[in-house]
Amino acid sequence: MTWADPRQLVERAQAGGYAVGAFNMHSDETAQALVRAAEKAESPVFLQIGRAIVPHMGVRAAAELTRRAAAESDAELVLHLDHGPYEEVLEAIQLGFGSIMYDGAHLPFEENIRTTRHVVQVAHSFGIPVEAELGKIPDADEEVDWQSYYTDVAEAERFVAETGIDWLAISVGIVHGVPLSTPQPLDIQRIKDIKAATGIPLVLHGASGVPDDEIRAAMGAGVAKFNADTDLRHAFRKGIEETWAQGDRQLEEALARGRELMIDATIAKLELYGCAGRSGAGA
Repeated sequence: MTWADPRQLVERAQAGGYAVGAFNMHSDETAQALVRAAEKAESPVFLQIGRAIVPHMGVRAAAELTRRAAAESDAELVLHLDHGPYEEVLEAIQLGFGSIMYDGAHLPFEENIRTTRHVVQVAHSFGIPVEAELGKIPDADEEVDWQSYYTDVAEAERFVAETGIDWLAISVGIVHGVPLSTPQPLDIQRIKDIKAATGIPLVLHGASGVPDDEIRAAMGAGVAKFNADTDLRHAFRKGIEETWAQGDRQLEEALARGRELMIDATIAKLELYGCAGRSGAGA
């Protein structure tokens, strides 16, 4: 298989008024589910090495797992590092990742600019696009002062201008996980304002649990990439629990059912984002 050009996928999405789906793997079966969903939906997909799998097995082993799942596929796929600190970014570059997300959002603003700019210089020298984050994203149902979490429009404009990043992940009411209570509505006007100020494709992390109408509005406002994980993990878990609820079953049977439900859940996301049917000639 040949890995897709991540810049081209995001630029194509932005021009076409849809968004690309980006999802995390946690095991062989979950990686297989994402690849199979991309094939069945004829959709580009970012396969993300994220914050759960890296402590579990490391960047290299996670990349090998993902490459193994994608080896025979003709789908448009990107191997992407999600929420990487500097050391993992360097390792991902050395391992030939297609794109990386450097996460300096926890740092003071000036330091985030300085470290992100350096990451961009290194990654761009290898032809690798960089995603970075500005603003804070809370966990689901965490009580927060949203005004202190939102991405500031003026800061976003300066951050993009001074770092040279390719895509900006923003905080506009999203959370990590699926809230049990009524979710905070997305600040669609803020998305529009950030897009107008920066001019680059925007990314929303934590897209699980966001109402479909808000997802569509966010795309219309300038979001070209959605990261979602929790909804897909819940689908995989449901398949395992359904199988074991029937009594003693082989682990492989439960994993296969989990994979099946995760494929369906992923395809639903790709259809919602508008990227289903957009691979190759369907672009």
